[in-house]
Amino acid sequence: MIKLKNVTKKFGEIIAVNDLSFEILRGEIFGLLGKNGAGKTTTIKMLTLQLNPTAGHIFFEDKLPQGNEIAIKNLIGIVPQHLNFDQDLTVYENLELHARLYHLPKNLRQKKIDELLNFVELEKVKNSFVKSLSGGMKRRLLIIRALIHEPKILFLDEPTVALDPQVRRKIWELIQNLKSQGITIILTTHYIEEAEFLCDRVAIMNVGKLVALDTTKNLCNGKSLEEIFIQLTN
Repeated sequence: MIKLKNVTKKFGEIIAVNDLSFEILRGEIFGLLGKNGAGKTTTIKMLTLQLNPTAGHIFFEDKLPQGNEIAIKNLIGIVPQHLNFDQDLTVYENLELHARLYHLPKNLRQKKIDELLNFVELEKVKNSFVKSLSGGMKRRLLIIRALIHEPKILFLDEPTVALDPQVRRKIWELIQNLKSQGITIILTTHYIEEAEFLCDRVAIMNVGKLVALDTTKNLCNGKSLEEIFIQLTN
């Protein structure tokens, strides 16, 4: 689905990502882990076409971004860590605005919005202002906003940050449901147990380099993922 080949990103003399190569497989939940400064945010920005690599190549379904930017941007959905809704619009109005940005025709966007609101059980609050929602509701709304144009690849940046354990579990169930629909998911999280529970494979970065990539089962081998993470990033 996505292939990175010898990808490097420099900011002046600083090497944020150093010769990164791996593949993200179609339909998997792929975890990208690392401490602050490990290079994962820069990697995600390159994967979402916000930054260009200094060297190396990124392929999306065997296509380079150059000349295919619009097609690739339609291929991906992005769920940011920080809430970036228009707080003075209703739930429905926020989704309507996002659907218009993707030029969805009126009849299709209304149908899609209603389907997505039902999918995450937010149909009863569709006319409420976003600022009145709970933290868990806002997270669910962020996710379905990114799904409005039916992307094949979904980037989740800290999707359960600051949520209590019960609400976090509901978001986990939602993510697993999306995977069952064939969506490829790239997840960044500081909750190691979240990656261990959700991810088919995990890549661990340290100081810009890839230090491990495997299934959580193979990586752990009798240990917890947190133990392995600490061992590889200290």
